[in-house]
Amino acid sequence: MAYTALLDACVLYPNSVRDLLMRLAVTDLYRAKWSADIHAEWIRNLAENRPDIPQARIHRLRDLMDSSVRDAIVDNYAPLIPSLVLPDPHDRHVLAAAITGRADLIVTYNLKDFPDSALAPFGIEAQHPDQFLRHQFDLSPDLVCSVVRELRVGLRNPPRTVDEYLGILERHALHEFAAALRSRAAAL
Repeated sequence: MAYTALLDACVLYPNSVRDLLMRLAVTDLYRAKWSADIHAEWIRNLAENRPDIPQARIHRLRDLMDSSVRDAIVDNYAPLIPSLVLPDPHDRHVLAAAITGRADLIVTYNLKDFPDSALAPFGIEAQHPDQFLRHQFDLSPDLVCSVVRELRVGLRNPPRTVDEYLGILERHALHEFAAALRSRAAAL
């Protein structure tokens, strides 16, 4: 059975990381989860930082994510929020959604906000997206390479070479994953 990963807003914000995670989720290599609150967070940050992107386009992207990944939306987690303790109280909704969605892990760049001591009682761990994607590669390198190739070849504005695409991943702190892909560059 595939791992269930709750995707934090910080990994859904960068287009390159979000697109890769979504495409891998659609293959059923892992089960992706998120919540309306997580959507609201990355959408708010994107709208604030990129006012040139029309709101309708962002909402269309959110709706496409929701319709493309089976059973991704976690609901009914709000009652858990007050009882949870994390370094940043604003992140409690993420842990509550992970618990309710029966996630094995939370994929996040903000590991310090999800300490093992707070997650372990629920059987959940936090994982950096680089580690998570590297594990997906190790589980199914041919499938991951196929997904990355399809994604990269589909980029048109502008098109990207293999090295350019891997450079984008590295700029998003996906160094181990990019190195693993580099070892199979001919397949990309």
